[in-house]
Amino acid sequence: MESSQKTSTGLKVGLGILLVLFLVTAFYASKLYTDKKETEKTLVTEKQQVMNDLNNMAMQYDEAIAESEIKNQDLIAARDRIQGLMDSLKVSQNSVNSLWRYKKKFLALQEEMDVLMVENDKLKVENEYLASSLDSTQVQLAERTIFTDSLLVQNTELANVVEDAAALQTVGLVGMGVIERRNGRQIPTERASRSDKVKVCFTVAKNTLTEAGDKELYVQVIDPKNNVLGSNDQIEFEDQVLNYSLISRFNYENRNLAICEYISQDKDSKFEKGRYKVNVFNDKALISSSEFVLK
Repeated sequence: MESSQKTSTGLKVGLGILLVLFLVTAFYASKLYTDKKETEKTLVTEKQQVMNDLNNMAMQYDEAIAESEIKNQDLIAARDRIQGLMDSLKVSQNSVNSLWRYKKKFLALQEEMDVLMVENDKLKVENEYLASSLDSTQVQLAERTIFTDSLLVQNTELANVVEDAAALQTVGLVGMGVIERRNGRQIPTERASRSDKVKVCFTVAKNTLTEAGDKELYVQVIDPKNNVLGSNDQIEFEDQVLNYSLISRFNYENRNLAICEYISQDKDSKFEKGRYKVNVFNDKALISSSEFVLK
């Protein structure tokens, strides 16, 4: 009889311990589930905030594009890159690492946009001044075209800043013919017969994510007969060969850097009349393109 009572007491104690363990396990499982839901809710909220911020950036680009008198490809490309990032964010996973990557890309785009908008406002003032003070000569029209088309960003093609925010980008790419005086003075001209050189200018955009130091870009100028002017040297990449006119070498210090390069013809040759195309490559990636006409 006494043995039966001890066995019954032992069973009760064992059941009590099992009940306590079950309740503790249920409590922690419930807490983990609640924490997971709270984390997911927070990630969804922060993801939506990043999406709202990108949408606001896109609206500012739309306004700048609408206000510009000339359709600017750099602004349009920057707007398209933001839309691409938004599309990618919509289908991304709700994870801390994923959301952090998109926040870093957003901050890089925000910094580029700040530079572009400041320069855009400056150019508006300069264009208003040019409109009231310059006459209708070809030289003055060429100067106005340079200022109107010079809008800073980035990128480049963010070709991609969405995938590689540290890549060098150029903006404001322009080409033109120039008359070179004996004293070194240069005068822009649209006449092929009067052009002594082709002048190519662009701005390497500020990018604090890019490592400072010696850099180089490949400049390619193609004449109306589809000939590559300048040295017409070749460089081979894994999947393509690039013919370039010259290599632009410079020291990059993580700030906007204005660069101009020149291409001459042979002494007995003249520049062809027609449309010229100017391309700038960062390795094999085309990061900027522009056209100009010599009559």
